[in-house]
Amino acid sequence: MTSASGARDWLCNPEAEVSAHYVIAEDGHLWQLVSEEDRAWHAGAGAWGGIQDVNSHSIGIEIANTGSQPFADPQMRVLENLLRGIMTRWDIPADRVIGHSDCALGRKIDPGRRFDWLRLARQGLAIWPDAAMPGDFAKDCAAFGYVAEQGQQDQLLDAFRMRFRPWAVGPLDDMDRGLAADLAARWPFQSETDFVV
Repeated sequence: MTSASGARDWLCNPEAEVSAHYVIAEDGHLWQLVSEEDRAWHAGAGAWGGIQDVNSHSIGIEIANTGSQPFADPQMRVLENLLRGIMTRWDIPADRVIGHSDCALGRKIDPGRRFDWLRLARQGLAIWPDAAMPGDFAKDCAAFGYVAEQGQQDQLLDAFRMRFRPWAVGPLDDMDRGLAADLAARWPFQSETDFVV
């Protein structure tokens, strides 16, 4: 969408068949479109770990951005406050804050490579891996929560790098394998706890 208000209006249009709990504009304006207790239709056919219906287990936040620019500081500050509240109200741990690109491989690309996941992780609002001994990338990503179908190896690597190595290019390497091993060791998917997308 060309504007946050345009996105908000589209998400409120029944013909769109898509919705989100929250929308955050570039200037930090926040709209709540759906009650947190109700299901929104923001992830589509998304899966994470043992959860095949992300929409029924998550609170969806849409953040206005073209994907080619950094996220504005007012927007990030509003997101941080919103996340703190959601995580407290619903007892959601930091490893359950994921992006649409994490749960819908190859189909969704948001929040994109310019999103500052590390900023959130430094505040305990997301997680960030350290380099570990390289392991089996696909197996470790699956243990962490990524759900990749047969033939989705490229989409898995792209989603992983969008989140944890947005500057990386080229084929799978030991840095990817080491980061995935750390994620699997420290934050394995273990239960059907809800999450924020």
